[in-house]
Amino acid sequence: VLTGESLPVSKKVGEVAYANTIVKQGEMLAVVVNTGRNTAFHTIVSLVSKAEMEERSHFQKMVIRVGDFLILVTVVLVLIIVMVALFRHENFFEIARFALVLTVAAIPVALPAVLSVTMAVGAWNLARRQAIVSRLVAIEELAGVDVFCSDKTGTLTKNQMQVAKPVVFDGHDERELFLMAALASRLEDQDPIEIPIFHYIDEHLKGLDLRPYRRVHFAPFDPIRKRTEAEVERDGGHFTAIKGAPQVIVEMAKLPEDRVKEVNQVVELLASKGYRTLAVAKKAGEKVELIGLIPLFDPPREDSKAVIEDMRRHGVRVKMVTGDNIAIAKEIGRLLGLEERAMRAVDLRTGGAEEIVALSEVIARAIYKRLRPDISKEEAERFAASVAEEVEKTFSVTRLGRGLIQAHESEIIEMIEEVDIFAEVVPEDKYRIVDLLQKGNHIVGMTGDGVNDAPALKKADCGVAVSNATDAARAAADIILTAPGLGVINEAIKLSRITFERMKSYTIFRVAETIRIILFMALAIVVFNFYPITALMIIILALLNDIPILAIAYDNTKINLNPVRWNMPEVLTVSSVLGITGVLSSFLLFYIL
Repeated sequence: VLTGESLPVSKKVGEVAYANTIVKQGEMLAVVVNTGRNTAFHTIVSLVSKAEMEERSHFQKMVIRVGDFLILVTVVLVLIIVMVALFRHENFFEIARFALVLTVAAIPVALPAVLSVTMAVGAWNLARRQAIVSRLVAIEELAGVDVFCSDKTGTLTKNQMQVAKPVVFDGHDERELFLMAALASRLEDQDPIEIPIFHYIDEHLKGLDLRPYRRVHFAPFDPIRKRTEAEVERDGGHFTAIKGAPQVIVEMAKLPEDRVKEVNQVVELLASKGYRTLAVAKKAGEKVELIGLIPLFDPPREDSKAVIEDMRRHGVRVKMVTGDNIAIAKEIGRLLGLEERAMRAVDLRTGGAEEIVALSEVIARAIYKRLRPDISKEEAERFAASVAEEVEKTFSVTRLGRGLIQAHESEIIEMIEEVDIFAEVVPEDKYRIVDLLQKGNHIVGMTGDGVNDAPALKKADCGVAVSNATDAARAAADIILTAPGLGVINEAIKLSRITFERMKSYTIFRVAETIRIILFMALAIVVFNFYPITALMIIILALLNDIPILAIAYDNTKINLNPVRWNMPEVLTVSSVLGITGVLSSFLLFYIL
């Protein structure tokens, strides 16, 4: 729940059990060491609150910048009109009324409303594609996403453990292997490790009949014994079916040293591919006989690899962020076609041992010189080198603590940009990955399904809760999927880019039209000394411009192949050119008529 692993986590004596997590199996006596604000769960809640305080969308920033630009232009030109009119001794009240109407008409009060209608139409289109928008501005954010951080379990993978190719040792066969495994399992427990065994039997070993066997006694799995055992009776004969951790079963079987080495090599090979391996054995009398190994893994969804490639073609880089270990993350990443480079989240929080060695050398040199000012340079160097050598020896056998040395933020951002797979992450890590990518000028999307994903979902420019997400994840997300998989997100990105282009078209039109009206009026009054339209006509013109343009929400447009975001210098430049062109055409029309 809090850390995001795809399987239940076993806890031993001395380890920490977190509040607000679910006990799948077993009992314990525990000492409460933290409550309330000091719990891991509160850390998640506080990160969500922090993200809410920092929240301001690119849409809001754009509206403010457009508003500031038009207000500045309007105020400057209206002041010029008023000053010229007063210099000509025109009626002050008439001038004031006209200036006020012109100012109000020039300010784009309909801009947020029209853009909201456009986004609402986009949200309706997304809902038809099984993506429900809970925050309208998320559509505009999704259009600009260039980095998408995806949770592994349930989004990129099926969230259903499956049996890979089983390993059967000499003298045994696959039927015997799965017979013993099934007898040492209970389907009614709905254990995610045991369910795939029964599915495999249903699909590949349909003739395997468990009914003649009667379980006399069943000992469930526990973290100490690391195995399940079932005493079984059939036709008056007794034996014990055993299933559990390979190292435990191998020890029980008392295999020769060469066989132990052989089995361990197979287990290590499977572990390097990210498989979780079960060993299966049969005990008859005092003899325990190892039958084989059953590798389990959560396979990628059929469409995930193709969707990731399509997202790349459209300028979106997918990064996998998971609480699972590095081996599982690498194997799934390989199957999905992600880059080979993967890293543990702890590496984001610490520098390397090399940095500590170098730092120790500098400090040792400084201390020695302080204690003995008359020391020669060569002697100081020898002392510093000996200290560095001792520190290096220490860290060759001692694990580097978390947060011991923090790399420069720019270096970490560069590192995150290069890596596509992050493993063994906790909620704080997901939040930090998103935060640093945003500081690197990326618009970041994030998927998640659990409580542990809520801070990152809230922090991301566009947080997406997958179809089976918890209430906490749904509340933090901007878009909620009603269908599983990354394909829905890919379609949502394409639709959001269409919506963005409509919003951009209206914004350019609105700014250009405002410049055209205000500049035309200013030049007509200041240069040519005549009022081309009355105050009432200005209001009617503003309404006639804004109401029909609502149809732009349904305008046809092409999907941009790259992420789109607000380029305000470009928008304002294009709008200004169009506005000035409109002024020239208006004067030309007056001249012709």
